[in-house]
Parts: sequence; C-alpha cells; structure tokens
Amino acid sequence: MILINLLPHREEKRQRRKVAFFAGLGAAAAAGLAIVGIWYLIVQQLTSSQQARNDFLAAEIRKLEVQIKDIATLRAEIESLKARQKAVEDLQIDRNVPVHLLNELVKQTPEGIYYKSIKQDGQALTVSGIAQTQERISELLRNTAYSSEWLVKPDLVESKSMVAQAANKEQRQLFEFSMRLNVKRPQEAASAPAAAASAVPATAAANKV
Repeated sequence: MILINLLPHREEKRQRRKVAFFAGLGAAAAAGLAIVGIWYLIVQQLTSSQQARNDFLAAEIRKLEVQIKDIATLRAEIESLKARQKAVEDLQIDRNVPVHLLNELVKQTPEGIYYKSIKQDGQALTVSGIAQTQERISELLRNTAYSSEWLVKPDLVESKSMVAQAANKEQRQLFEFSMRLNVKRPQEAASAPAAAASAVPATAAANKV
C-alpha cells in the first residue's frame, strides 16, 4: 500500500527553520546580555576597588599633610628656641664687655686726655673728650688701632681747638674731640691673641729663610 503525504511539508520545514532561527537569535541575545551584565559587574567591582584605593590614598595624604604641618610647626618652634638660646648666650657672653671696655679705655688712653662721654650702641662705641694736645689724640688713635684687644677701627669724627681757663685764671688751649670705634665680641677678642701667637713662629721662620 502506497502512502502519500498530502500535507504542506515544505511550509512546515520553513516554519521549523524560522523557529530555530529566532530561538538561536534569542539565545545569542541572552548570551550577549549575560556577557554584558557580567562585564558590567566586573567593571563596577574594579571601579569600587579603585575608588576604595583612592579613598585610602586620600586619607593617607590628609594624614601626611597634618604630619607635615606638625613638623613645620615643630621646626618653627625649634628655630624660635634656638634664637632664644642664642640671644641668652649672647647676653651671657656680652655681660662682661662693659668691664673689659672701660679697662681697655683706661689702658689705651694716654695722659692728658679726659673723657666727657662714652656711649655704646651694639658693637659701635662713641667717645668724646678733651685732650691737651693733638698729639695725645693721635696717640690714642694709634693705641686703639694697633695695641688694643677690644677696640678696633678708630675713626676721628671731630677735633677742634678750645680755650679753657685754669684755676689760677690762666687760659690754656685744649682740643675737644669725638671719635668712633668698634668693640670686639668676646670670641673675637679671645681669638686675636691666639692668631697673633701663631703668626709669630711663621714670622720667625720667614726671617730665618
């Protein structure tokens, strides 16, 4: 017996292929969406991790900035303390300078000179007085320039003649003068004799040669 299929089989195959095509297309779309979703989750995870690292670094940077500010403040305080310590040390060093200064003036002042005023401003010293002759003033300049351990760089500001009347009503010619000098610091005054002592052997050796 011969069976003959009279149904539209070509249409049925075409319909199956269409269904299979749309099914594959749907599966591909679903797979694509799944891949995109997984990639999105990965990117979100990486972004969150990077953001967490950035937040950690920002927090550490803020801590370092605070520490740097503290260090700068400590350095400023240390510099201030050093300046105060130096000021105290300078005061302790310079407290005996007036005594040395007066002794040096007495030592280097020749006879026939009388001081009217002595004024010190830091390392600058201004003196004014009366001398019997101009030679006395010149001698004072030489003494302070070459023989003094505490006084250096004498500079005669003014010297003028004046007439004074003695007790016996005799008129005498005197010279009123003023001069400026520099006062050595105690460290400089202490180092000057050592330098002079070291220079003596060198001079002696040169003379022998």
